[in-house]
Order: sequence, then structure tokens, then C-alpha cells
Amino acid sequence: MQLTLVVPELLWPEPDDRESVDALRCDGLNTLIARSRCTRRPPQSLEATLCDAFGLAGNAAYAAFRVRGEVAAPIVAGACWLCADPVHLRLHQERLILADGGRLDITAAEATAIVDELNRQFPDRGTFHVGTPDRWYLQLAGHIELGHSDLGRFDVLPLSVVAGRSVGRQLPETAEWRWLRQWLNEVQMVLHQHPANTRREDAGQSTINSLWLWGAGVLPAGSAQDFTGVWSNHPLARGLGRAFGVPVQAVPDDAAALLTQASPGSHPLLVLDSLQAPVQYEDGEAYRAQLLALETRWFAPLQRALASGKIRRLRLAASTAYAMLTWESSRSEQWRLWRRPQPLAATVQALANRHDQDAP
Repeated sequence: MQLTLVVPELLWPEPDDRESVDALRCDGLNTLIARSRCTRRPPQSLEATLCDAFGLAGNAAYAAFRVRGEVAAPIVAGACWLCADPVHLRLHQERLILADGGRLDITAAEATAIVDELNRQFPDRGTFHVGTPDRWYLQLAGHIELGHSDLGRFDVLPLSVVAGRSVGRQLPETAEWRWLRQWLNEVQMVLHQHPANTRREDAGQSTINSLWLWGAGVLPAGSAQDFTGVWSNHPLARGLGRAFGVPVQAVPDDAAALLTQASPGSHPLLVLDSLQAPVQYEDGEAYRAQLLALETRWFAPLQRALASGKIRRLRLAASTAYAMLTWESSRSEQWRLWRRPQPLAATVQALANRHDQDAP
């Protein structure tokens, strides 16, 4: 088996926060890292990392792929999609801080009611769809022309990059997208007046006061990739698999289950994204708990499986604050005992120092 493992936000982004990394015992992960060949590239989003794995470069149609991961049925050919995710924007020390839908505890009834109202108010713009209570979509109306050149300038960051952080702007400042910026202002007025938000405010909950519009594009034609299976609960990863004819399954309980279910000659893609939210919202306690769970269930047993030959090659891709990191290793490399594992805190500090040196 040749395994590609994607783990976004693997490393805690604050190297001087000793409490979050010093006491972590991750012998399996540390050994795997020490005895692998590492490559570094500029930091990028999980979405870009997943598209890279499928050979897609540039501004991929994240929305079209992600909606394909939400539903088993094929989507309309040629339709242009936007992710229209519900968010809460609040002003903090003259900065806008964004909370994504995962932090808002949106109910299915609230999502349906708000999306129905948006469809009533703006039928000429397209059709809103609810994927889940915290993931919404806009299928743009057919008369709205979006050529490839325009899509290339739609440079809105994925929601995963801005969640829990300050945002400078929501939409591109180009003339081509002026209509979309004006329309978003109208959407925000509808959201402000919606009864669901009135009830949320009365209950002391954060309101859904804006949408994060990103990932514009049309689902491209594609064929099967090198992967023999995608094991992920992430909708974009699942959508990429379905779009390219790769079987998609949910993440198994642990490495032992994966090794039992995957055939010896297979090349699965496994996505483990449980560290992403703790890092986005600077929750060190949750990060430590999730990392230790990954160590027990995945990193340590996968390192042993690689060293024993049950896995022929392992590629670990991790988008982090320091760099886009890829570690690749084989069975023989895991037996290079002179490459002594370092504590995770030392790995984080070394990467942080190098990131600072590379900064302009």
C-alpha cells in the first residue's frame, strides 16, 4: 500500500506557547518525521492542498467540487457555483473578526428558513442551497456570465483560512465583481431583519450577519486519478473523489481498520482534519487532545506499519502556519536509527526560526 495522508494544521502555530507543545508525547509522529524526506513550500490552505493532490493548480472550482461532495447525485453540467457559507462578523479593536458556521450552532430549521428567504428576495441571482446547516451554496443564474478570465480574478480566500481571524475584505476589489459586493450588502440587510436572527439575538447567540462567498467555478471534466480510494469526512475531498471517479468512504476508526479495509496494492488518500478548528480558534487544550488522539489511533500505528512493510510508502502532507510541509518515507528509511526523533516542540521551533529567516 502507498498511503497519502493529509493533516491540516498539524503543528501549533505559536512556537513560544510552550504549554501547548512541550509536554506532548507523540513518539510515532516524531519518528515518522525524523526518518522522512521533508519538502517545504509557502503556506497554503487545506483546499489548495487537496486540489494539489488531484493535480489541480491555480484557482480550483472549490464550490463545485465541495457541493459534489455533499450529494451523491451529479450536479448540473456547466453550472457556476459559489460557497455561500453563513458567518458572524464582529468588530474587535477596529478589526473585523470572523466566526464560521461551525461556531454558530445553526439549526437545520434556521438554515432552511434563511435560505428560503434569500431565494425569495433574490431570484435573479441564482438559487441558494443548504448542504449542511453551516455550509451553503449559491448556484448562479445562467444569465450571469462568468468567463474563465473573470473566475481567475475571484481571489477570495477559503473560509478555512479566515475562520477565527480578522478579515480585511470579503470580496475582490475589481470592477467585474462590483455587482457582487453591492449585492452582498443587500443580503446582509435581509439577514439582519430575518426572524431567525432576531430569535438568536434574544437568546444571546451570535447572529448570522453575513455570507462568505468564495470558491467560484464550474466543475471541470475529469478522469480517474492515481488514488484508488478517498477516505475522508471533508466535503471537498469527497467531492474531488467523486468528480474524478475515485471511490469515497468515511474515515475509519483507526489505522488498523484502514489497513484491514484497504487492499495491499492500493493507493488511498486519507484526510484527518480534526486539528483544524482548534488551531483556527487558538484552542490549545483542544489541539493537544486531538493530536494525542491522532497519535494513538493513527500516527504511531502507521509508523509501525511503514517500518514493518505493511505500508510501502507514506506521504504526509500538512498545511501549517510555517510552510506547506510534505514528509515522504519508505520502510528502509524508517530503519535509519541514527535519525533520532526530536520532541514536537523542537520541530515547531526549528520551522518557526526558518520561517522567520525566509520572511522578506
